[in-house]
Amino acid sequence: MSIVLRIYSSDCFVALSVNRTAEAKAPITETAVSHPSSGSIDTVADPALVVSGNEKSLETVDREASTDSSDDGYEFPTEEETETLRKVPGNLPLVAFALCLVEFAERASYYGAKTVFSNFVEFPLPKGGNGAGAPPRHTQETAGALGMGLQAASGLTLLFLFLAYVIPIFGGWWADVHVGRYKAIIVGVAICGVAHIIQVFGAIPSVLQRGASNSAPPFIIGMILLSFGAGIFKPNIAPTILDQNRQKKAYIKTLKSGERVIVDPESTTTRTMLIFYGFVNVGAFFMLATTYAEKYVGFWLSFLLAGIIYFLLPILLFAVYKKTYKAPPAGSSELSRALKISGAALRQNKFQVWRKDFWEAVKPANLREKGIVVDWTDSNVRDVARAVSACDIFWFYPIWNLNDGGIGSVSSNQGASMITNGAPNDVLNNFNALTIIFVVPLMTYVVYPALQRRNIRFGPISRITFGFFLATLAGLAGTLVQWRVYKLSPCGFYASTCDEVAPISIWWQLANTILSALSEIFANVTAYEVAYARSPEGMRGLVMAIFLFMNALSSAIGEILLPATKDPWLLWIWGAPTVALALQTVIFWFRFKHLNDEQYYVTSVENQESVGDVEKKPGVSV
Repeated sequence: MSIVLRIYSSDCFVALSVNRTAEAKAPITETAVSHPSSGSIDTVADPALVVSGNEKSLETVDREASTDSSDDGYEFPTEEETETLRKVPGNLPLVAFALCLVEFAERASYYGAKTVFSNFVEFPLPKGGNGAGAPPRHTQETAGALGMGLQAASGLTLLFLFLAYVIPIFGGWWADVHVGRYKAIIVGVAICGVAHIIQVFGAIPSVLQRGASNSAPPFIIGMILLSFGAGIFKPNIAPTILDQNRQKKAYIKTLKSGERVIVDPESTTTRTMLIFYGFVNVGAFFMLATTYAEKYVGFWLSFLLAGIIYFLLPILLFAVYKKTYKAPPAGSSELSRALKISGAALRQNKFQVWRKDFWEAVKPANLREKGIVVDWTDSNVRDVARAVSACDIFWFYPIWNLNDGGIGSVSSNQGASMITNGAPNDVLNNFNALTIIFVVPLMTYVVYPALQRRNIRFGPISRITFGFFLATLAGLAGTLVQWRVYKLSPCGFYASTCDEVAPISIWWQLANTILSALSEIFANVTAYEVAYARSPEGMRGLVMAIFLFMNALSSAIGEILLPATKDPWLLWIWGAPTVALALQTVIFWFRFKHLNDEQYYVTSVENQESVGDVEKKPGVSV
């Protein structure tokens, strides 16, 4: 535990630092820095300490009950060693694996329910079916319940996704500032639990058979509650898992073979997020159970299965509670400081956000030359600049999302127009998860270690760009399949409402599904890493939420395109985003490729200015 105590007097500033670890207590160190007899200090290295004029005030300094800032027992690399030694990822703490199981259970229930939404809304109760939504056996018919059509299904699905990715803005802010990430996770879990119960009751056969007026309200209420709960849970679980690795600095480790290597935080984060994403998709593979349940039993079983696996969550959270590091809420100081720095940068640059020296204008030394005194440091400015650059990267994700499986329900609709031979029309979604489950261990333990052994740096921007390229190929594959459906369907360009399916197998959708999955491994996983690594500790939930918000923007674009999301224009709904992503990928690479070489983690403590270097100057506080 690190405790810093600062005392002000009329002629000096005294800092007492006590560094304490579980194994040993470091000696107390004392540093005195003289100041003018007035005793006033206007700008200090620690922005939590603010003194104005002759009046001194000491703001609350956060005390962390963690050991991440302790350097005891670690050997840090020199510049030469950084260039020559091989970099390896650190080991993932056991509690982090347990929290990945929490994510697995939440995603299994989320995707298990979400994957049947489209059929539930779009198609009516099948004639000759069992009355619970399942069609007659050995037919090409599709499971259904409400019979509201493709546009209603796409609209409600997109609304669900929009809410699930807008609410994280609130969930991340609320956790960072007020309650902490762990408590926010608990609240999200409770809300989702209620949602699953409501959806099960809304899909009971007796309710479905009374018509959409009876079955639609509980479904929609449950859907909205599920989006709220997921929106609070989602931005906080990945940062909580990454928080369990308390060492954020690269250090040297000697392997059993005698080789000296650098345990690299970037590699550790990459491995952690790959494992995390693998667990996400093991959970997502649960869609296989719910899609077959709707096809052969009914929607009540699909929603019940999602609910049963969901209620593993409270058990898992209780089991790891004591061993989980729970980052305390930062309060409003870090977020408010970031907003102040950003606002000052906009004003100083006259809102010319494209300027290369945009952030230089708000560094304390440059502002003092203009007679402006501030309570932040150069390192605070760097932290905010890095967080904003991460958010700048995220703006390129909405177009990518549109190519990741198609817009709204077009993929399921496309499958319903093809030969299924007894397979659910939405079964192909499971191969997305299956691909990720297979490839993630390959990337984690074979591909990335092989690149590290050869000192080949596959940086975050390179990985994202490659992911965008794969998604472009996925969109192209979906477009070609839709073209074949229209060409072969007895109804031509009106295949979605045709009584007969096109003579083309649903398994042709695999190309789009597999390429989309591979794209996620590079683009999506890396975005999680960037959101965590490039943001200050007290803003990680919020920055993660901003990344998730890009999914909401994709859903909003889908809602705008809803009038055109029908025959005969589905070819354009597949093709236009593909062309847009191809162009965007080129722009993205040239816009951000320099970030491949930047320091990965925010380490502002190492770079803060000395208090003794600060000079009081009269001026205006910003």
